[in-house]
Amino acid sequence: MNFPGNLRYTKDHEWLKIESGDIATIGITDFAQNELGDIVYVEIETIGQSLSAESVFGTVEAVKTVSDLYLPVDATIIELNPALANSPELVNSDPYGKGWMVKIKLSNPSDVEKLMDAAAYQATVS
Repeated sequence: MNFPGNLRYTKDHEWLKIESGDIATIGITDFAQNELGDIVYVEIETIGQSLSAESVFGTVEAVKTVSDLYLPVDATIIELNPALANSPELVNSDPYGKGWMVKIKLSNPSDVEKLMDAAAYQATVS
């Protein structure tokens, strides 16, 4: 399993990376994609919406299940990864890179500090 140290993590197996100021990228962790299996579809219809932490912002469909995606912090969804429409398997092959889900504008950037660091997340899934 891969647990990049520059990311923050949630109990729901999402990761968050600050891009600049109040803009961040969100995806699912290596652990999550491994548990889900082959991802066949990503559905996110919340672009432009302001959502609170723990709100469902989309779903990931794998061969064996469908899982909700939870927003780790209060934010507005500003961009969807366009590559996932034709290549949802990027979530499996590159969960921390080309398989990112959405970009968000944080409502309160300090909320990110409440998320787990890599060591804390690794301890929850080990």
